[in-house]
Amino acid sequence: MWNLKRFKLLLAVLMLTVPVLTHTADADVMYNTFTRDGFGRLVWGTQPAYAPAKIIGHDLYVSDEQNPEVMQPSPLRNPQDVYIDNKDEIYVADSGNNRIVHFHKNGSFKRYITPEDSPLNNPHSVFVTEDGNIYVADTGNKRVIVMDPDGKLLQEFGKPDSEFMPKDLVFDPIKVIVDKRGYIYIATLGGYYGAIQLDPEGNFSKFYGANKAPFSAIDAVKRALYTRDMYANELNKVPPAINNMTIDDNGFIYTVTSGKDVTSEQIKKLNFEGQNLLAKSSDLSSVNNSYGEFTPQNLRRQPEAVPSIADAAVDSEGNFTVIDKTFNNVSQYDANGELLFFWGGQSANGITQLGLIKSPVSIDMNSQQELFILDNQENVLQQFRLSEFGALVYHANGLTMAGKYEESEQYWSEVLKLNAFYTPALSGLAKAAYKKGDYNQAAVYYRQAGNEIGYSESFWQIRLQWMQKNFAVFATGLLVLIFGSMVVRRLWSRLLSKRSGSKAVSPRSRAEAWLQHVRHVFYLLKHPIDGFTALRFEGKGSYIGAFIILLGAYAAISLSKLYTSFSFNKILIQQVNIYMIFLQFVIFVLAWVICNYLISAIYRGEGRFRDVFIGCAYALVPLIIVGIPLALISNVLTLSEAPLYYYIRNAMLVWIGFLFFWKVQSLHNYSVGETLVNILLTIFAIAVMAVLAFILVGLTNEIRVFLYELYQEVMLR
Repeated sequence: MWNLKRFKLLLAVLMLTVPVLTHTADADVMYNTFTRDGFGRLVWGTQPAYAPAKIIGHDLYVSDEQNPEVMQPSPLRNPQDVYIDNKDEIYVADSGNNRIVHFHKNGSFKRYITPEDSPLNNPHSVFVTEDGNIYVADTGNKRVIVMDPDGKLLQEFGKPDSEFMPKDLVFDPIKVIVDKRGYIYIATLGGYYGAIQLDPEGNFSKFYGANKAPFSAIDAVKRALYTRDMYANELNKVPPAINNMTIDDNGFIYTVTSGKDVTSEQIKKLNFEGQNLLAKSSDLSSVNNSYGEFTPQNLRRQPEAVPSIADAAVDSEGNFTVIDKTFNNVSQYDANGELLFFWGGQSANGITQLGLIKSPVSIDMNSQQELFILDNQENVLQQFRLSEFGALVYHANGLTMAGKYEESEQYWSEVLKLNAFYTPALSGLAKAAYKKGDYNQAAVYYRQAGNEIGYSESFWQIRLQWMQKNFAVFATGLLVLIFGSMVVRRLWSRLLSKRSGSKAVSPRSRAEAWLQHVRHVFYLLKHPIDGFTALRFEGKGSYIGAFIILLGAYAAISLSKLYTSFSFNKILIQQVNIYMIFLQFVIFVLAWVICNYLISAIYRGEGRFRDVFIGCAYALVPLIIVGIPLALISNVLTLSEAPLYYYIRNAMLVWIGFLFFWKVQSLHNYSVGETLVNILLTIFAIAVMAVLAFILVGLTNEIRVFLYELYQEVMLR
C-alpha cells in the first residue's frame, strides 16, 4: 500500500513537471536551424532561433447566403500578402476570395474588408499607413485603391497618365507600399522599368529602384565580335522585375528580385535616391550580396535549383528575414546583410504541420519580433516566436548594431558558451575587444570569424603600437641589414672573379659544378632567351638541378598557402593538404612537359625531352625567389598595402608566363607566332588529357564493380 502511494505521488510530480519541460525546450521544433561560419561552411546543430507558436486563418466563417443565421466555413484561398500595422494587427490579401481579412494582434478574426460598391478582383497586396488608411493592389482590376480605416473607398489609381510612362508597360500591380511622405510605390507584374513612384496626389513621379540587365562574359564576347545588326538580332535582355517590396521605420525601401539568373542582390536596401545601401561594406565587415540560404540536402532534392526569394520583412533595428519559395527556407540577416540564422524542413503531404511551410509567399514581423509567414498552398498564416537563444542573439546583436560593443560583450560571451561555432558572436566579441583596445584578442576573434577586413584593421593597430615602441631598434636593424648585404655582395663578386680567372685545368669539382648551375639560374633570369638556349646547346642544366628547383617551387606554393597573412589568404590552415598540393603540382608539371614535348615533336620543335623538363623547372624559379619572401612579408602588411602585395604577386605570375613563352621559343627555335600556336596546342592537349583521365577513372571504377559482382556471383554459386 505504501509503495502504491509513493508511485502515485511520483507520477503526479512527473505529470506536473513534464509539460513545463516540454514548453521551455527548443528541441521540439519540426525543422533544423543552421548558420554559416566566416568561411562559408554550414554549421549544423544551431539552436532554434524561432519556435512555431500558432496557425492563423484556418477557422474563418461567413454567413450562408440562403440562411444568414448559419455560418459556413470560408478559409483563406490562395492568399498573396500579409501586413502587420503599427498596432500589431494583421491584414491578409485573400486573393482567391477577393477580400482583405483583418485579424486582431492575437490572431483572432476581426473582419472582412472589401469596398461594397467596387468589389476587389484578385488582390495581391495590402498596406496600412500610420493613420489607418488601407492601400490594396487590386491586380485583377488593374488598379490600386485607398480605403479609410472603416473600409470606405477613398481613391483609386490606374495606369499613370504621363508622357514618361512607356506604352508597352502593362499595369498589373502586385505590390504597393507608402512612405511617410505619402509617396506611393507600386510594383507591377513583369515591370522591368522598376517600381512606379507616385506623389501624394497620385501623379507619376519616376521609376524607382530598377534592376540592371544581366551581362555575362559571353555577352561581352558577342558585343566585341558581332556587328551591330547581329547583336540587335539577339534576344533582347531586360532587367529582372521587382517581385516584392517592404519599407522599414526609417523609410528605407527593400526590394525583392527573384529568377533563375538572379544569384546576387536579390535584396536591396534603397534610400530615397534609389542607391543600394547593402552593397557597401563597413570598416570592419565585408559585403554579402547573395541572399537565400540552402543546405546540401536541398540541392540533392533539386540539383539545378537556385533560391527564389518571395518576400522580406524588416524589424525596427534593420534586421531582415527572407523566405525562399524554392527550398522553403527562412533566412534571417542583420542590418549589414550578415547571416544570423536560417531554417526549414520538409512538410508531409496532405497535412498541415505547425512550423513547416509548403509554399511561402509572404512574410511580415510585428513589434515583438514575431514572424508571420503566409502559406498559399496550405492557405494558412503561421506565427513564430523568438526562442531563448534567438532572443539572446537579438539583444546582443542590437547592442552591437547600436555601437555599444562593450555592453554587448557579456551577451555575446553567453551566446558563445551555448554555441562555440556561432560566427556573429565571434564578430561581436571581436568588435568589443577592438573597442577596448585589446587588438591582439580582436585579431584572434576576427580570424576565427573569417573576417579578413577586421583582422587587418586590428593588425594595423598592433603594428602601429609595435613601431612606436621599437622604431629605433627597427631602423638600426634595417641599416645593418642594408650595409651587410652590400658587403656580402662585394665579397661574392670578388670570389667569382677569382674563380673565373683561375687557369687550373683540373676537372671541376662537384661543388664548382653546382656553383655553375646556380650562376646559370640567375643568368637565365637576366637573359632568358640566351639562358634557355644554353640549356639546349651548352648543356648548362641537369636533371638533379631541375628536381631541386621543382622541389623548391613546391615548397614555395605550400609556404604561400600556410604562411601568407590571413589578410590576403582567407583560408583555414587546418584544411591545407600539402599532399594534395604536391599531387596537383606533379600532375601540372608532368602534363605540361609531356604535352609540350609531344606537340613540339609534331610541330617541328628542336627541343629534347630533357630540355623541356629542365626548362619547365627553370621557368618556375620566380616562385622561389619572389613567392617565399612575399608570403613572409605579407605578415607585416595590412589591406591598406594590398595594391603593393597584389602588384608583386601578379608581376611574379606574369614573369613566369613570359619565362614559359621564352622557354618554348628558345628550346624549339620557334618564331613568335609559332610559339603562341605551340602553347595553345599544349593547353588544348592538357585539356584533352584531363578528359581522357576522367573517363579512364570512371571506366576503371565500373570495371572494378563488375569484377567484384562477378566474383560474388561465382562464389555464391
